[in-house]
Amino acid sequence: MDFDLAIVGAGIVGLAHAWHASRAGLRVVVLERDGYAVGASIRNFGHICTTAQDDIALEYALRARQEWLTLAREAGIPVRAEGTVVVARRAEELAVLEQFAAARGADQVTMLDPAGASDRLGFTPPGLLGAAHLPLDLRVDSPTAVPALAAHLAALGVDVRFGVNVTGVESGLVHTTRGEVRAERVIVAVGHDVDRFFPDLAAEHGVTRCRLRMLEADAPRGVDVAPGVLTGLSLLRYDGFARTAAAAELRAAIAADAPELVARGVNLMFTQRLPHSEAAGRLVLGDTHHYEDTESPFEDEESDQLLLEEFRRLLGADELRVRRRWRGVYASSPQGPYLVADPLPGVTAVSVTSGIGMTTALGLAASVLP
Repeated sequence: MDFDLAIVGAGIVGLAHAWHASRAGLRVVVLERDGYAVGASIRNFGHICTTAQDDIALEYALRARQEWLTLAREAGIPVRAEGTVVVARRAEELAVLEQFAAARGADQVTMLDPAGASDRLGFTPPGLLGAAHLPLDLRVDSPTAVPALAAHLAALGVDVRFGVNVTGVESGLVHTTRGEVRAERVIVAVGHDVDRFFPDLAAEHGVTRCRLRMLEADAPRGVDVAPGVLTGLSLLRYDGFARTAAAAELRAAIAADAPELVARGVNLMFTQRLPHSEAAGRLVLGDTHHYEDTESPFEDEESDQLLLEEFRRLLGADELRVRRRWRGVYASSPQGPYLVADPLPGVTAVSVTSGIGMTTALGLAASVLP
């Protein structure tokens, strides 16, 4: 065999497997159809949202956190460790955070009063009642961190091949537009495109596509926000929060007061681009969630305007100057946050089916590989 391991896909899931396999001394090749990573791995917030996970996702997230810090030291990938501030502007939101803090403990969650929250944030959201600080969470600049990881792997001896489209996979053999690649084991890490390779497997797991709307805007008044920022809507999306007893009351309150936010699956959150980014200082704003097997080619301007209106309220800004807009797409499944299956002997399909690839892939991959 030419390689011990062939990996299809150079997003964060594929590269995470290459990272662990390389350190185990395996001969590894990564095959990516595009000239560089352009999918979900670079279209996100760069938010390593460790603390908000639950169950196996929390286990993977804690492992991934350590791997990101290792990559910061060994690969020079900038990783910020100011954590996350979860803003509460409703009594119901504060109740969720208090229950979450009591369950997790002071090493994972610190409750903040309005003054403490404003100090952490660098601005004061109108209507602020309090907040929670999640110190374990990290931030990276995804558009630069993922290519930097690929380059680091190449320097370690991984054969990273871009512009190579995989047309089929068999046990021990990968067919590509640039010839065949033989490997003892194959990992297919193509996210929502798992149905292109293994349609029956995707159907069995109920895999569909989750389409997002995201925006990048100038920071109003030049505000400098060190942590990632989540809001009450985030408390309905991340399992660690959503499984508290108080979350049901919050869900009902938001559904009654802002049904349009629920209908569009809004998770109101943002991060600020890191200083080394080409868009340094801008705010990455998002996001909406729309589920479909085949993506609609049409964008809904009302979704963008809804996001902008909510962010103007959160930031206390009259206007926000949008610099870039984009569509994110990730795999989603009602059966859980991960699809890991062996459709053929020696072939493993791995997809993060919950939108937490940047947060957990480096932990997930360690569990998939022997």
